[in-house]
Order: sequence, then C-alpha cells, then structure tokens
Amino acid sequence: MSAPDRWDLLVLGGGTAGIVAAKTAARLGARVLLIERDRTGGDCLWTGCVPSKALLAAAEAAAGARRAGRFGVTVGEVRVDFARVMEHVHAAIRQIAPVDSIEALEAAGVTVRTGNGRFVGEGTLDLDGETVRFTQAIVATGAAPAVPPIPGLAELDYLTSDTVWDLTDAPRRVAVLGGGSIGCELGQGLSRLGIEVSVVEGAPRVLPREDAAAAAVVHRALESDGVTILTGQSVTSIVASDSQSGWLVLDDGEKVAFDRLLVAVGRRPRTTDLGLDTVGVEVDERGFVVVDGRLRTTNSRIWAAGDLTGHPQFTHVAGVHGSLAASNAVLGVRRSVETSAVPRVTYTHPEVAAVGVDTGRERDGIRILTLDHHHVDRAVTEDLTDGLTRLAIDGKGRILGATVVGPRAGETLGELAIAVRRGLRTRDLAGITHAYPTWNDGPWNAAIADVREQLDRPATRRALHTLARTRRWWLERRAS
Repeated sequence: MSAPDRWDLLVLGGGTAGIVAAKTAARLGARVLLIERDRTGGDCLWTGCVPSKALLAAAEAAAGARRAGRFGVTVGEVRVDFARVMEHVHAAIRQIAPVDSIEALEAAGVTVRTGNGRFVGEGTLDLDGETVRFTQAIVATGAAPAVPPIPGLAELDYLTSDTVWDLTDAPRRVAVLGGGSIGCELGQGLSRLGIEVSVVEGAPRVLPREDAAAAAVVHRALESDGVTILTGQSVTSIVASDSQSGWLVLDDGEKVAFDRLLVAVGRRPRTTDLGLDTVGVEVDERGFVVVDGRLRTTNSRIWAAGDLTGHPQFTHVAGVHGSLAASNAVLGVRRSVETSAVPRVTYTHPEVAAVGVDTGRERDGIRILTLDHHHVDRAVTEDLTDGLTRLAIDGKGRILGATVVGPRAGETLGELAIAVRRGLRTRDLAGITHAYPTWNDGPWNAAIADVREQLDRPATRRALHTLARTRRWWLERRAS
C-alpha cells in the first residue's frame, strides 16, 4: 500500500510510549507513521527494565546460594561467570525483542521508518531530507542518562545504565555515582556478583525520594551484601589513572578508587534537535516538553507521552500515557492523566514499592500506620523480616498512599494502587479474604490492625457492647 500524502498521526520515537501510541491509533483506524532513529523497543527493552531485572535475577541466585546455610543447606564456593551472566541478560532481551519489533508494529497496521525526524513547519517533518506531512503528531523520544558536569568526568570512559550492558568481564571495583533507584539496583546486583562496589550519594541517604524508613531497610541490605555507601557527600572532581579507572574526590577530601565508574544520577529528556521550537512546542528549563492534563503540547496538533513530559519516568506510565495521547488525538476525546495512584518500584532486595501520598510523615488529616514484617508469617518462614508496610490513611479510613518493603513488594502493590485510586477504606481491604501465608499479608494485616484500632475506640466499643447486650437480652427473652 502506498504512503498517504498526509499521515493522520505521526509518532516520533519507538520506545514504549511511541509503540503503544502507534498501535492504539492504528487500532482506532488512523493511518499511522512511526519514526525511530535507532531500534524499536526503547530503553526499557535494551538498557532498562529487561536487562537490569535479568542481571538482578542472576545476582539473587548468587546471594541465595551464599546464604543457604541459614536454612541448614550447605553450598560450596559460589563462583560467578560474569560473561555467562551477561549472556543471560542479552538472551532475555532477544526473547522479548520480537514483541516490540518493526514486524510486530507493521502487523498491527503501523508504518515504520528508521531515521532522524525533525519538525520544520506546521504539519511538516523532515526525515533525513525527505518531507513528511501529518495532521497530528505525538512526540515520544524518551530520556537518556544524565551526566553531571564534574571536572575530569569527560576524560573518562565511564559507564551509564545505557552502556553497562556492554561489559563482558567483571571489573574488580565499581564506583556508582548516585544512590537513587538505578544506582541502588545496579550497585547491589554487581556486588552480589562478586564486584567490590561503592555507592556515592550527595543526599543524606540513599533513595532520597522514598520513605526514610524504607530507605533505611535498603541501606542495611546493601551493606549486608558488601556495598560501601557514602551519603551526604558531593564529588568535587575525578582523577583518572587511565581511560577507565581512577578516583572520585569527595568534598571532604576522601578518595574512592574504582576500575570502572557507573554514572546513575537520573535521566534527562531527549528533546534537543527535534525542531520543537519551529512548531511552537514549548519545553521547560530542564528540557521537558510542556503538556496539559491531556498530554497536549502548546501546539494543539502535537501531543507528547513518556519520559520527556516530566511525568514519572516509568515504563508503565509511558505505556498508559501513549494510549491516552493517541486516543485523545485520533478520537477527539478528552481523557486526562490520572496522577493519584502511580505505582513505583525499586527492584533492590528487598524491593521498595510505593503508591499515592508520601507515607514518611503524618500531616493534618492523614495518619500513618506501620506494620513491621516480623509480624508477617511468610517473612518469618523465609527469614526475611527486615521489611515493613506503611499505609497513609485519612480521617474516614480511606487509604491515600502505601509503601511496602520486602521481597516481591511490587507484586503486592497492585491491590494497594486500586485502593488508592478507588478511595477504598482499610475495612474494605480487611474484609477481602487473602491467601495465607503470602507477602500480601503485610498490607492485609495492616488494614486489619487499623480496623481493630477503630473498634477499640471508646465510643465504638460502647456502641458495640450495647448492641451485644441488646442481642443477648433478645435471645434470652425469645428462649424463655
């Protein structure tokens, strides 16, 4: 089929947001062209979710073998073949890649072109010298690892979450610059695989955006796995001994030696060199595309979705927003972004999963309920009790936010996201029968504890006791 003179929808970027947007629009009957400069699948497939979780699976196997003695299971020396670990990582990528391939997109009715696209005028894009016309467009070019302006860094062959997967041999020492989710995940994973790891974080603690109690559990876990953690320290310069190794110089003068440096200080939007200014698409001072609540940009014919919008930079958010932007563009509906219940997970061991309002502090009208996982029977049976569940609850008993720290905490988060989104109360959650024993006992038991606390309030207790006495009197009278 020949290409139309003007595409109904042009999608710039073939990561999660772009793929979902393009497939959604094609399913709705639109003529869709997707342009990707490199390879479809985006960061999640090639450098993010898939490879990192494959690496962490290998790391968990090594750590589990080392710690099997606590169950009375004797394991010999644990040896890690790093090259084979990386083969496993790339095998996982290869297995999933066909789902996001050009062939899969074309089978869904999307036309795909490879190249560099740049807006050059209203409804017009230049694709490597070819003029492409469109009625509407979605920008979904994602984000890339941020690189801080530290003296000496530019002269070093450093690693990022994009390039760490090119390693074939294990470095002896790795310094991780950044103690956020990416830094903690990769730092712990590499340490469990036998690498000497130091994590340097400028904030007072690791995972600075999460509940402080949750971050403390992760801090202990990383140290237990051999990671050296340096917080509240800024890196003033980097001194290289060769193209890959050297020292981080901290603001107190301390030096951290490394054979490879992994930079994990966040991600910046890919919005340069797209010609956005030529079509009136505004970006903010950080480079993020400015969008309204329906993901429309300052050009009414251009939308944006994914990591470049300033919304949380998660694959699941990118997918949902890609679908939403495409539906709004193609059908003219007015669906808005939902922000109250966006789940997030840090895949350390234990995992940190959170949704809704901050559980780190009580405030007017919101109280925090904490359940230590020493009271979760599944945690006891697996000897993994250093975790917690926290619920943020309003005056009506509604669950406004939650944080869970423990193995597979991300799997537990689903029902809590529903609870936050639907305004469920702790008694609603407590009233649902849960399988026993599971890690979901954390949120369930926390909800039950809150309901019991409500029942123990003096006024409630008096009312219940009065009801019980009335019931007893009625039964005795009936019996006589």
